[in-house]
Amino acid sequence: MIKLYYTPGACSLASHIILNETRLPFGLEKVNLKTKTLEDGRDYLKINPRGAVPAIEISPGVVLTQNVAILPYIGNLSDIAAFRPAEGSLDRSRMLEALGFCEDVHSAFGMLFTPDLSDTTHALCLKTVTRRLEQLEQLLESNGTDYLLPAGFSQPDALMAVILSWATPLEIDLTAYPKARALRDKVFNRPATQAALKAEGLA
Repeated sequence: MIKLYYTPGACSLASHIILNETRLPFGLEKVNLKTKTLEDGRDYLKINPRGAVPAIEISPGVVLTQNVAILPYIGNLSDIAAFRPAEGSLDRSRMLEALGFCEDVHSAFGMLFTPDLSDTTHALCLKTVTRRLEQLEQLLESNGTDYLLPAGFSQPDALMAVILSWATPLEIDLTAYPKARALRDKVFNRPATQAALKAEGLA
């Protein structure tokens, strides 16, 4: 059974959502990112030396990290067609492309969580966030769907929605990005997301 190492509300929430969507059996281990420990006091760095979430333990001692690897892996275990485009296909490459773009947006938002940013650095970070949000809005407008890929809801949507949820604590106004806000809201209204939020103590 898969074990997901997560921190409430972090980008690991995307993996949690997709695991719920697939209905695969899995367990949860909460990680304190500040101390790099699990709830029982064990050293998380012995599981993932980079100290980040998510990580999944596939079998004893076999750990996979990074959403761009974890989300397709979970999809391959599911019976949901949109989650498992064929290896070597253009659809598969488009999914990986979308996940890569999610990580671009993630990096832009993530810089704003750095403590004690100077006003100048904060302004520069906001410019990058704005650029990425404009790109996201254009992408959603151009592809003619409510989601990032033509097949409908899939792993990149879960990851992007989680990243967009950070706009509230970061005081980023999404008013100018109605399609991005709609994507976030659609994903967060899904039963799988609501169940993940409840399990992580966020709802």
